[in-house]
Amino acid sequence: MFGSAHPYFGNMTHTLALILAGGSGTRLQSLTRWHSKPAVPFGGKFRTIDFPLSNCINSGIRQISILTQYKSHSLNTHIQKGWSFLRPELGEFVELLPAQQRVKDSWYTGTADAVYQNLDIIDMVHPDYVLILAGDHIYKMNYALMIQHHIEIGADITVGCIEVPIAAAREFGVMSVDSSNWVQTFQEKPDQPATVPGKNDVSLASMGIYIFPKKLLETLLIEDAELTNSAHDFGKNIIPNAVGRLKVAAFPFSDSNTGNTAYWRDVGTIDSYFDANMDLLSVTPELNLYDQTWPIWTYQEQLPPAKFVFDDDNRRGMAVDSLVSGGCIVSGSTVKRSLLSNNVRIHSYSKIKDAVILPNVEIGRNCRLRRVIIDRDCKIPPGTVIGYDREQDAKQFYVSPNGIVLVSSEMLGKALSNVA
Repeated sequence: MFGSAHPYFGNMTHTLALILAGGSGTRLQSLTRWHSKPAVPFGGKFRTIDFPLSNCINSGIRQISILTQYKSHSLNTHIQKGWSFLRPELGEFVELLPAQQRVKDSWYTGTADAVYQNLDIIDMVHPDYVLILAGDHIYKMNYALMIQHHIEIGADITVGCIEVPIAAAREFGVMSVDSSNWVQTFQEKPDQPATVPGKNDVSLASMGIYIFPKKLLETLLIEDAELTNSAHDFGKNIIPNAVGRLKVAAFPFSDSNTGNTAYWRDVGTIDSYFDANMDLLSVTPELNLYDQTWPIWTYQEQLPPAKFVFDDDNRRGMAVDSLVSGGCIVSGSTVKRSLLSNNVRIHSYSKIKDAVILPNVEIGRNCRLRRVIIDRDCKIPPGTVIGYDREQDAKQFYVSPNGIVLVSSEMLGKALSNVA
């Protein structure tokens, strides 16, 4: 139940959540040309930051600060429109903390530095615990359970972690643990990741989720700020330097019903972003957006229902194995295994398959699109064919290592060479 009374719910009011949302997300190519990574649309109607924010609210954490820096206008607007329902008179808030050069003449130089530069603001809240979160991961997690575990075992620091294939582990902080899940080593993006005992093809990766007692966090950040050779980063400096001299615990993220590794995705590349959106189209997706006990909150734009028009043999508006958001009109075209965000319009005689279409896109007649991501506000000319000739697509668009074609308005500004 939303906001339900967890055994440690009382402690949640003394926990401040800090969401790190200043990353540029360069691996997402043009999707982050004008937006920070946490502001990128996901799942038809959400932004990626809605997932950690919703996890906070559903976990009973109602004091949340979002640290922003890179191209934050659309993120700021989204937070103002969709996350202003908390009650300040009850001590609840979702607030934005932009880079302000509060303590030195530089912008945020790392994740730890971003928090360090806001220690005075954190101190005003007087939290017992500080929960550090990334703003660009897709998952549903009860942080109350992690905080409860942190308190019960007497840890100094707790790190959320998840098992990942060793081939993917090089992109994360990787830790080794003992039989009681106390962290023994921690390396950020190692060339040769440590494996889980008994599982030679799996590593234990950091989720970028950390719990600190507020006083300890302040001490560690002040120490780190004085080091000239530090990157001032939690994964590169704070956590590795704490291992061995403090009690650092690992908290494996698992499904509370099955005990198996729970769903968690870093959508930092075009391929991972596409795959995570496609995951939602399964008959029984691992990430259940229909779970009313753990809703994903967002700004709800006032839009009419989706509409499908025409029912002729060669001109039938239909969508199969797809998610179609409000304001969409599919007019005499076929959509298969695709995700349509708000206000997408598809004109007649087009065939769309394995596609992620972002908001306010218009697709002309007689188009054939396959394995594509169409960025917001694009207008696809009639007769356009994308996703059938990789070599031809690469002349105009970005093609990912897995063959996903990213299309943006800027790319469409080039002379279209693949119009039938």
